Amino acid sequence: MALSASERDHFIEQGYLLSRRLYRSGDCRQVARSGVRATRLRSRGSLNLGSGAVHLPTMNRVEVKTFAPRAFEAICDLSGGEERIAGDLHWGDGFIINFNVGADQDWQEPSAEAPGWHKDGDWFRHFLDSPEQGLLSIVLWSDIDPRSGGTFIAPDSLGPIARYLEQFPEGLRPVDARFGEQIKHCQQFGEVTGRVGDVLLIHPYMLHAGSRNPSGRARFITNPPVSFVEPMQFHQADGNYTLVEQAVLHALDVDELDYRITGERERIVPERELRQRRMLEEQKARLGT
Repeated sequence: MALSASERDHFIEQGYLLSRRLYRSGDCRQVARSGVRATRLRSRGSLNLGSGAVHLPTMNRVEVKTFAPRAFEAICDLSGGEERIAGDLHWGDGFIINFNVGADQDWQEPSAEAPGWHKDGDWFRHFLDSPEQGLLSIVLWSDIDPRSGGTFIAPDSLGPIARYLEQFPEGLRPVDARFGEQIKHCQQFGEVTGRVGDVLLIHPYMLHAGSRNPSGRARFITNPPVSFVEPMQFHQADGNYTLVEQAVLHALDVDELDYRITGERERIVPERELRQRRMLEEQKARLGT
């Protein structure tokens, strides 16, 4: 097991695990090229950043198993084993860069009043057991100090989100879901800070939000999802639940749950994906590839 008993318990109870130095900071050079290009384009005024941020398309990828083996082991532990993960895990250079979002405004602490709380997953119909996003990773490609654009998280949001999803066995399309509104039921909030090489592994039900960055330093992260081969299970005779499933049962304060969907699972092509395809073509054209 890559995770200690205390780390496993923390994930079940809090819905996240922040691990330090899961890859060597020097290794990030091989996936940092597009981020450097974006910074240069911004300085020349060639990149439109009306919001002070950009989400780049992915051009280069590394295999997590070889690039960050300890991160891979932790992901396998949380997921119930490598065999339960769909496909090979890769991290790419589709950086989410916060250059200076809200730099002209007063700093706002993480709270229910902060804007932008959401649950990820704009490419599938959401069910309580959805396998499309079994885990969310936040990989730090730059040092992130306090008040420097770090992601806000709400550790006690798993219960409200699970109860909300349980009401819709027919599923929820992202455009119809009101996940962010569930933040009103939360009282625990935090700000993700750390150093290059740190990785935050988050339960897919965790509400999170972007924050303002008045620091003058660009913040680089990626948020690759981990998909499961099969939907999550909450009613097993042997009680052999993954840590992701155990976190759901813990949040609902039940030992098991006989959950069955009534709608069809659906893959959705989000506007974000179309926008990034256009950006990728533009980048390739500039590079002559």
